Amino acid sequence: MKCPYCGYQESKVVDSRHSDDGLSIRRRRECLECGKRFTTYETVECLPMVVVKKDGSRQSFDRGKILGGMVRACEKRPVSMADLEAAVDEIEQTIQNSLEREVSTTQIGELVMERLKPLDEVAYVRFASVYRQFKDINTFMQELNKILAEK
Repeated sequence: MKCPYCGYQESKVVDSRHSDDGLSIRRRRECLECGKRFTTYETVECLPMVVVKKDGSRQSFDRGKILGGMVRACEKRPVSMADLEAAVDEIEQTIQNSLEREVSTTQIGELVMERLKPLDEVAYVRFASVYRQFKDINTFMQELNKILAEK
């Protein structure tokens, strides 16, 4: 880390702690040349992600859309907002960890259903019915039978 006072390239970390927002680390450093202290902040670099829709169009990733879909699926269900936020965090982290810069709506939909199923089965079926575009009652029943078979 380059000293802002003298430009020397070497410094030592004197103190390290999480910042107030919890998203970065605050480090107090001391220059090994001039002895002056300065503060740096270390954050995780998040690369922009692009969502490829079914029609081939592309748009930037928006976690709000995922949360909105999950909230609609959980309407009038006993699922807390904290649980939904945690599920969206997991989904976003999974996508970031994949190291792919483009993700399809199909992949996102599958991740959402994986997270909704343990939270609330009714919300899962609601989401699946829209996501998988159930055409008739038979496809709806097939999904319900899968859930019952897993129990």
